Amino acid sequence: MGATARISNGICLDINPEGCKRLVVEQIEAMKRSPALQKGPRSVLILGSSGGYGLSSRIVAAFGCQAPTLGVSLERSPCEKRLGSPGFYNNAAFDEAAQQAGLKAVTLQGDAFSDATKQLVVEAAREHAFEPFDLVVYSLASPVRTDPVTGTVYRTTIKPIGKPTTGLTINLTNGQLKELSLPQATEEEVIGTIKVMGGEDWLLWLKKLQQEGLLAPNVKTVAYSYIGPVMTNDIYRSGSLGRAKAHLEATAHDLNALLKPMGGSAFVAVCKALVTRASSVIPAMPLYIAALFRVMKDMGLHEDCFAQMNRLFRERLYGEGPVAVDNDGRIRMDDWELRQDVQEKVTEIYKKVTNENVWSLVDFDGYQNDFLALHGL
Repeated sequence: MGATARISNGICLDINPEGCKRLVVEQIEAMKRSPALQKGPRSVLILGSSGGYGLSSRIVAAFGCQAPTLGVSLERSPCEKRLGSPGFYNNAAFDEAAQQAGLKAVTLQGDAFSDATKQLVVEAAREHAFEPFDLVVYSLASPVRTDPVTGTVYRTTIKPIGKPTTGLTINLTNGQLKELSLPQATEEEVIGTIKVMGGEDWLLWLKKLQQEGLLAPNVKTVAYSYIGPVMTNDIYRSGSLGRAKAHLEATAHDLNALLKPMGGSAFVAVCKALVTRASSVIPAMPLYIAALFRVMKDMGLHEDCFAQMNRLFRERLYGEGPVAVDNDGRIRMDDWELRQDVQEKVTEIYKKVTNENVWSLVDFDGYQNDFLALHGL
């Protein structure tokens, strides 16, 4: 089925609901095979729970820590004319597995950026007798956000800042290289990207939950970010999307000030580059990730979304002693990716890669398989 999947601009147009369920079940089974977590959260809110790091966080919290979870995501429900979105089926599979395991799990569908959804979460938490949340996961990736105060609609733009740039990417259909040219972002586009993907909404969520008495003493909140290597810097970290991620990271400091009186803390976890529905539409990332996969798999260092979140909970958020952070207060889950020996090998691949040898130098099969699996294919 993968060979005939319809892919356009990094977006897969086909979905297999049973395959989506299988991917969720595989993560749950992997969690069950892992050693039990000695410590963990007792009541968890996951904002952006239907895929990627958010879904894996929910699986670790629920099946690794036996914690009640309340998940929020905006997904397309199936109708007579078309199937639902992959996240719809992921949520359904998680809910079914949680029910079978006797775990409390409530899943809400709604725009997490809106005041209405924030109020819906408050009401659902009380209706289903959730204890105040001692972990709030913020894992939203969206192309658009409506400001709840002004009604202004902002959109995410993935462009460099200051100058145009060109870079190599890889066609997800045929595995061939192509060069992309991107114009520089306007100031308006940078502001819009920060409004959507920055930390403004994260802060609004924690303020709302605190006002409603739904945060436990010593609460932790974590959001996910990415930095990446030199070769993706112009398009990612130094670009409009990177500026938004920097804002997200700065927001953690504001949240720490907000939560400190109740013993709470806020963290940004900088994660490894992985195949997600969000990363697949970022120019230059597919080729880099395929090269990185080849290197990290050969070196025995590769982690998928679940493995990253399992390590985050087990060794960082709920490990022994204080949470280990870098000089900017960030949890570095990209530590293996950015090892000097790993990046040197990836750089060597970039120096040699052509359309004639790309399949032998990078792990395109692995990338494509992971990408299609996100859609159940």
